[in-house]
Amino acid sequence: MSYRILLIAAFGVTLAGCQSHNIKNEHSMMSADSTQTFLIQNETGMNALITNYGAKVVSLNVPDRKGQLGDVVLGYDSLSDYLSGEKYFGAIVGRYANRIKDGKFILGGKTYQLPLNDGKNHLHGGDTGIHSRFWDVKNVDKKSVTLQIESSDGDNGYPGNVVLTVTYTLTADNSLRIDYEATTDQETVVNFTHHSFFNLRDGGKTPITNHVLTLHASRFNSVESGLIPTGELTPVAGTPFDFTSPHAIGERINQPDSQLILGGGYDHNFILDRPKGDSLWLAATVYEPETGRVMEVFTTEPAMQFYSGNFFDGTTVGKGKTPYEYRSALCLEAQHYPDSPNHPDFPSTVLRPGEIYQQTTAYRFSVR
Repeated sequence: MSYRILLIAAFGVTLAGCQSHNIKNEHSMMSADSTQTFLIQNETGMNALITNYGAKVVSLNVPDRKGQLGDVVLGYDSLSDYLSGEKYFGAIVGRYANRIKDGKFILGGKTYQLPLNDGKNHLHGGDTGIHSRFWDVKNVDKKSVTLQIESSDGDNGYPGNVVLTVTYTLTADNSLRIDYEATTDQETVVNFTHHSFFNLRDGGKTPITNHVLTLHASRFNSVESGLIPTGELTPVAGTPFDFTSPHAIGERINQPDSQLILGGGYDHNFILDRPKGDSLWLAATVYEPETGRVMEVFTTEPAMQFYSGNFFDGTTVGKGKTPYEYRSALCLEAQHYPDSPNHPDFPSTVLRPGEIYQQTTAYRFSVR
């Protein structure tokens, strides 16, 4: 049984030759009515395949310096692989992205216990978080898809009934823009992010260590065992974590730095040097020299997790039967700080009734 795929052509632009991957539904418990995939496209021909399973970006085809489209995100060819394999490929994650120590926090004088799915800690909302569920499709047009999910009171231990709406839009400037909006009927904590694994050269066939990163962050969250923040905001100056000027990701990744050793490479939350206000702001730039592709990340969030694909070892086999090897992808996840509910001095992640959580993050592509 195949996914129902809605092809949405933009203003007469042909889809011929695009390297999209049509997902097949091979899971007997799923129906065509529950699994939907949408191909959106902008005026320049850039296109993305979005599924309502986990609100995941399945493929993202952008041009190189020769004008050739290529898929720059890792993923799978079948729903069964998404169900059994790497949980976070292209997903919206929550209710709380990143880690919460011991899966525990206190809110309103009450202690909440969350499932432990990352050793002794809670990660990305739990194994049955919103990344692993089917979202409702609220609206679709040529360039955008709006998805919505309801997370009930007590879901994975979190308080409150939360409604999250996410809109993916391909803009005329070759951006994949992601707009989030959430409400709750009870005081709770939320921290949503987008979790695509990027490889601007070839979608995961080769390492990302030659990708050149600029990250506008002069501090990062130092971590202890389990990658839980110590509470210290450590200056990047004079360390391998200084990407305030461009550096190849592999240039210093194997230095004998205690933080790099704990993460097996980069797997840390960077505190963005953003100006005050909620406007979109350029937080990071990635350049891939072979193809000339450039990805700029704009966000309204205060921080960004940079992950250098340290846990891939070739056992995860993705699109086109590609084994994803060590450091074959990177993630740049705009978010609030990990473990914020247990650090009163970190920016608050509390959402209250009557308030609206809003976030925008955009990945803009160009060439050099």
